[in-house]
Amino acid sequence: MPGCEIVFRTITVCLIMVLSGCAGPQPILHPNQQSQQAGPQQVETDITLCRDKAEAAGAREGSGKGTQVATGTAVGAGAGAASGAVGGAITGSAGIGAAVGAASGALWGLLSGLFTSGQAQPSEAYVHLVNRCLEEKGYEVAGWQ
Repeated sequence: MPGCEIVFRTITVCLIMVLSGCAGPQPILHPNQQSQQAGPQQVETDITLCRDKAEAAGAREGSGKGTQVATGTAVGAGAGAASGAVGGAITGSAGIGAAVGAASGALWGLLSGLFTSGQAQPSEAYVHLVNRCLEEKGYEVAGWQ
């Protein structure tokens, strides 16, 4: 069905935009001697290296806002498609009902995910490993934001 293809392409584009635009929490460093000598570019490089090291050790950052929005969008699309198919079957157009339901459910999941407050924090193990790595490099971690 051409209508279904357009709906699913739109949902896919929305998911890509959401996931690429949402960054997770970052470690906040005290401005100590190490961070001042290193400079902003080296600090960012060290943070990235420590994040990679934590992931290589098996810790996962967890779900950030982008993951939550994507999940909400996918769940909304699935629920909408199911309910739309049922409604469409009653009226004789299950395929169209499923497409309309999927689009409206995905839109609801996307918007509710985007406009709910708060951001998921990384897992405790991930934060611990990143903090320890940064401390070994001479930084002082004040927290995450």
